[in-house]
Amino acid sequence: MSRIGKHPVSIPAGVTVSVKDGVVSVKGAKGELSQSIDARIEVAVEGAEVIVRRSSDEREDRSLHGLYRALIHNMVVGVSEGFSKTLELVGVGYRASNQGQILELSLGFTHNVYLQLPKEISVETKTERNKNPLIILSSADKQLLGQVCAKIRSFRMPEPYKGKGIRFEGEEVRRKSGKSAGK
Repeated sequence: MSRIGKHPVSIPAGVTVSVKDGVVSVKGAKGELSQSIDARIEVAVEGAEVIVRRSSDEREDRSLHGLYRALIHNMVVGVSEGFSKTLELVGVGYRASNQGQILELSLGFTHNVYLQLPKEISVETKTERNKNPLIILSSADKQLLGQVCAKIRSFRMPEPYKGKGIRFEGEEVRRKSGKSAGK
């Protein structure tokens, strides 16, 4: 058995899970998510738990078993509690602001970078004196949230010499010494 796949997913109050034609749909206070399931994996709602089973013991079936259990768990947590990620802009003159779903970033280029965010993601920007600007993204969809964070981070990756760039809050960047330290 897959170690992750054998654990049932508990359904909290206020969340409904339905399985129909190979698609699992989860509804909750924060929204509605759905995921298509491979035919080799069986998903059943038993009481207040979701049980994920596989048809055979082949290697790919075992990996899909744990994958779909994790995806269903993330959907249940997302519609009940939601997910949030905080990005920090480290660098002189780096700024962030948002107008609705449009995020405007000033990252030291000759022009500002504008990014249209999906409607499923809510964004908030914070700028305090003597602190790095913060971008707080939250959504019910963990996968979409991670993709958007990776896209924002790709505009200016943290560099190892000065540590400038966009990083997750609390992320440690390995610093390198410059060429004068080699002598």
